[in-house]
Amino acid sequence: MATLPFYAEQAHECALFEHAWRQQLPLLIKGPTGCGKTRFVEHMAARLGRPLITVSCHDDLSAADLVGRFLIGNGSTVWSDGPLARAVRSGAICYLDEIVEARKDTTVVLHPLADDRRILPIERTGEELAAPPEFMLVISYNPGYQNLLKGLKPSTRQRFVSLGMSYPTPEVERSIVQNETGLTGDQSAQLVQLATALRRLTDHDLEETASTRLLVSAGRLIASGLTMHTACQAAVIDALTDDPDTANALGEVASALFGHAA
Repeated sequence: MATLPFYAEQAHECALFEHAWRQQLPLLIKGPTGCGKTRFVEHMAARLGRPLITVSCHDDLSAADLVGRFLIGNGSTVWSDGPLARAVRSGAICYLDEIVEARKDTTVVLHPLADDRRILPIERTGEELAAPPEFMLVISYNPGYQNLLKGLKPSTRQRFVSLGMSYPTPEVERSIVQNETGLTGDQSAQLVQLATALRRLTDHDLEETASTRLLVSAGRLIASGLTMHTACQAAVIDALTDDPDTANALGEVASALFGHAA
């Protein structure tokens, strides 16, 4: 049996995921960058014993990239399934990460899969794939990136059960950092204290704030022998901004918490 990826539950989200899967309902997960959305899906796929097919969405993602296309080789034309079709055929969990990055004409192909029909029409072959009970469609996005051009259409959103996620509470985040990095409880608590302080800042123009993912990266550097200050500068502060003044201001926050030589 595959190892279950570590995940610290916060608010009954594991139960919601499992109930949605059993009821054959698609799931929309929304939350900030680095809060654990992908790890959560990996954890639940392993917990339910289902294969996981993940697609990182982007501006150039086409419907053919998801569903499939004809390929020419050895003088013949052969159909090749895309990740969505493979997931349907195998009864896998298909996870589309940052769905709002995909073109709107691409997300339309999800509609018959995400409603009561649970089918994937393949127009180029005339095939109509019926999703088995084990199949689940999961999508995610970061609400902080939404704008008029990159938003989720109501016709898409209302087909999904919605789960909102945020950064963990300090106690849970400390346990995550400690588990993922092998740091002591005190060291993990220091990193979480830094993240908490940075998340309270409102006078700096940051696109994102300190995520749990960044704390884990810093923790791994510390565990390998770097000082607290050097690791946080590289993995947290410089990852948040390219502006020297802003970086200096964030660095002052870190120095106030644990000093330059920590």
